[in-house]
Amino acid sequence: VQLVESGGGLVQAGESLRLSCAASGLSFDDLAIGWFRQAPGKEREGVSAINTSDGSPYYLDSVKGRFTISSDNAKSTVHLFMNNLKPEDTAVYYCGAGDPAPNWWAPYEYDYWGQGTQVTVSS
Repeated sequence: VQLVESGGGLVQAGESLRLSCAASGLSFDDLAIGWFRQAPGKEREGVSAINTSDGSPYYLDSVKGRFTISSDNAKSTVHLFMNNLKPEDTAVYYCGAGDPAPNWWAPYEYDYWGQGTQVTVSS
């Protein structure tokens, strides 16, 4: 199983980025794919997740209205569109894959992880 994140970078506040998580080695039809972030000195935080079976999205309150998650099951890829980025969004962003579960924000619900991609938002 392999998860590969891409799309991170350095942007100014108010700008946008699209992160992608490409999965291989597992069935993509009935998964929870979650996006997490971890800033220096802080715990890993659940940002958004999607159930690939029905497209149900979940969001951290602080990103609602700014971030949108979507799943392209044909390409086994999940995208996270991040708009109106803020300096407090700066972190390494990871995607995780696991069985769908109520606690989508909890890292322990995910069995597989990518290597992470850095997002830096300057003020």
